[in-house]
Amino acid sequence: MKNIKNSYIILFSLMIALYGCQENEYSFGEIITPSNIQVTAEIAGADAANPNGDGTGEVKFMVTADNALSYKFVHGATEYVTLTGEQNIIFSNLGLNTYTVSVIASGTAGVSSTKTIQVDVLATYSAPEELKTKLFNFDPATPNAVTSRTWKIKASKDKHFGLGPVGGTKNAEWYGAGPDEKAGVGMYDDRFTFSSDGVFTYITNGDIFGRNPYVVNDLGPNTDGSVNGADIENYAYEDYVGSFQLTAPGGVETINLSSKSFIAYYTGGNFQYEIFDRGTPNELILKTTDANSEFDWWFTIEIE
Repeated sequence: MKNIKNSYIILFSLMIALYGCQENEYSFGEIITPSNIQVTAEIAGADAANPNGDGTGEVKFMVTADNALSYKFVHGATEYVTLTGEQNIIFSNLGLNTYTVSVIASGTAGVSSTKTIQVDVLATYSAPEELKTKLFNFDPATPNAVTSRTWKIKASKDKHFGLGPVGGTKNAEWYGAGPDEKAGVGMYDDRFTFSSDGVFTYITNGDIFGRNPYVVNDLGPNTDGSVNGADIENYAYEDYVGSFQLTAPGGVETINLSSKSFIAYYTGGNFQYEIFDRGTPNELILKTTDANSEFDWWFTIEIE
């Protein structure tokens, strides 16, 4: 009799579990594959006289699709994910080149559709040897060798991290951190390596420092970090690998990182870091504009 009762209990439990699973099957609602993908490309500086752009190699892609929740642009081994359907990509191969970019529109439950676009883009900028030597240990004697150099925030220097007005020309004009002021927040143990093949490697040692809400919006919910005003300290985040390119729009040397890559403090934005000063040996002063164009953020980094 006891065995019969146990059998009923097991059967009843299985029925509940099966019912629960059946209910979950409908939690996505109707699954519709994205369609009607429309992709446009605006080449920076393109006009009637310069149809392939102004030589910066920058292209703004815009995509829309019916029933799409997010988009991914794929160029070679590099991927850019965006919810808005807009993405800037910089093509740095010298001369006039044709590039193929695939756009993946993703919908409910991960269903997706793909469309491919080709663009002819002119790139005329070649970074000077002294910049490449400083940034990633370039050796003109062996120009095709893969070389790299690792950097860190220069915590010992006054105003090694700070902010100022957008377009400002004074380092950390509104606020600059004092020596070692940001110890223990997830910044000083970070390491970022630039390689001559365009690879950008970031070692977080398990956590990072960033601006709220850009960190959460771009990288995911805050599960472990401490919120301190507009900052998130020690936000849990693993090491990652991205890419970078050197350009000089308007003559301003710039490090362009792949989407969601950053240096020392996450600010969102376009992930472009202007090289404000590279005159001091083993040191660079950089600045970038945050996602809301509220501040320019300043960083002094040094070779490890």
